[in-house]
Amino acid sequence: MGRRSKISGLTFSLPVRRIGRLTYFYGMTRHFRRLLGLMATLLPALLAAQADTAVLLGRWYDPALQGSAAYNNTYNEVWGLAVNGREYGVIGSTFGTHLIDITDPTAPFEAFRIPGAAKGQMIVHRDFKDYAGYLYAVCDEGASTLQVIDISQLPDTVTVAYDSKTLLSRSHNIYIDSSRARLYTLATGGGDATYSAMRVYDLADPELPVFLGAYNTFGDIVASHVHDAFVRNDTAYLHCGNDGFAVMDFSDPKAPEPLGTLPFYPAKGYNHSGWLSGDGKHYYMADENHGEPLKAIDVQDPANMQVVALFAADPADKLSIPHNIHVRGELVYVSYYYDGLQVFDVSDPTSPEKVLVYPTSKAPKVGSYEGAWGVYPHLPSGNILVSDMQEGLFILAPPSPVSASRPIGKSPELRIWPNPARGTVHLEGMPAGTELVRLHGPDGRMRAEWTVDGVPDRMALQLPADLPGGIWFLEVRGRHGMEHFTLVTTHAE
Repeated sequence: MGRRSKISGLTFSLPVRRIGRLTYFYGMTRHFRRLLGLMATLLPALLAAQADTAVLLGRWYDPALQGSAAYNNTYNEVWGLAVNGREYGVIGSTFGTHLIDITDPTAPFEAFRIPGAAKGQMIVHRDFKDYAGYLYAVCDEGASTLQVIDISQLPDTVTVAYDSKTLLSRSHNIYIDSSRARLYTLATGGGDATYSAMRVYDLADPELPVFLGAYNTFGDIVASHVHDAFVRNDTAYLHCGNDGFAVMDFSDPKAPEPLGTLPFYPAKGYNHSGWLSGDGKHYYMADENHGEPLKAIDVQDPANMQVVALFAADPADKLSIPHNIHVRGELVYVSYYYDGLQVFDVSDPTSPEKVLVYPTSKAPKVGSYEGAWGVYPHLPSGNILVSDMQEGLFILAPPSPVSASRPIGKSPELRIWPNPARGTVHLEGMPAGTELVRLHGPDGRMRAEWTVDGVPDRMALQLPADLPGGIWFLEVRGRHGMEHFTLVTTHAE
């Protein structure tokens, strides 16, 4: 959720004309002139796309926890951990930090609960990152602390190694550049500096961060705060709220250098969060405004960044609002408040396509903030974690290995059941020309194949006797093209 600080930054007073969902700015600087040429090329990417619905594997929530006074959100950010052969979801609440064992995603349970220094109905937001066997936790409300939690002894125990307000008393978000062992804290107050748009700490000793510097100016952007950041090898991508987007080189934290800024760009709003592609060529960004689209940005030359696509859960929905973004492979995962999980194929960054969704929220859409807050898709299993502000932690099956190449001739009549399944699974509504059905594992290897003789109304597939419980993918192939379904198995009969 955006931190809308009252500390003033730069103010721009410009004539604005709204056309559809896009904003045109008129002015004489190079930023404004660039907008006019971009709009015509970006409009096609706003078209909505059909998408599959993710398979729910499990869910955790605690009805005894209270919601916040501001948004009635019991829960906030989510993170994922893989420690000593087990997987965990980390979710924040008004109470503190919850470590949920999701090694068996169909039976999640709370392994540990760490109270925050501040807790109760005033809490809206916590954030988490991990490094070198430690989980770092911050809070943005109340008289809080930085917590450094030793998770190296999971599943037996966790230990709070550091819990103090000496370094900071509150921070909205954090990011860790593991390649440089540095902690970036965003919109940070208290501790060893006055309020700072951003701070950097050294993690040479993971249990005791060392202050390196505080920053408020990033090139031509003077930021009231940095809401969130992504950092890789000293290159920091900074989301400066209403002040725009900046890319900085922090190789020397005493004298960071600006690489490029975007104080203005198509459909600009409250610059909230984003994530860099694996190859470092494109950055995917969310403005936390109702009805505004996501952005795909070519960042190969930070001094001349270009927005190459706009895309959204539903371009026509004025109450749809994106929140947090992660990128894994060629898929962009977005926690989209009321719209739940939204996953986009960006194998062509200029033409993102929605491929997977899951509706976590039951709340009717209004001009507020409810539903899916955070998403985490980086677990070794591929399972997707989504935190819903009111509904808790969702564990969802990963997308098909071929989801970055969408099926041809999608057939809405085709379905599989039961799902989850054991022993036998049925296909119904197969389109004319179906020839082959294949079963693949998460690693892409084929485990079984069935030839289709004609087009029966229903086809029963006997799963291999030695097939273990887990996540599998059915490929239906024929003259109509290919279609893929996620199949969850418990155990073979």
